[in-house]
Amino acid sequence: MEDFILEECPVCRGAGMLVHDGGWCVQVECADCGAHTVYLEYENEAEKRQAEERVIRLWNMGKVIKSEPGE
Repeated sequence: MEDFILEECPVCRGAGMLVHDGGWCVQVECADCGAHTVYLEYENEAEKRQAEERVIRLWNMGKVIKSEPGE
């Protein structure tokens, strides 16, 4: 996505990746520690773009889920 920049992971400062799962949902996930945003579902290209924008915005705000070992 050329319009948006992924900030560093708010937990460990690792690299964030935009991850699509099964062609129906998207999230941003840290390549190092596994922290991630919520999954957002989409049904078509317009919704896909909106979902990508929303998870990138959440990531850049630091709204992530991070599980500790044993949780």
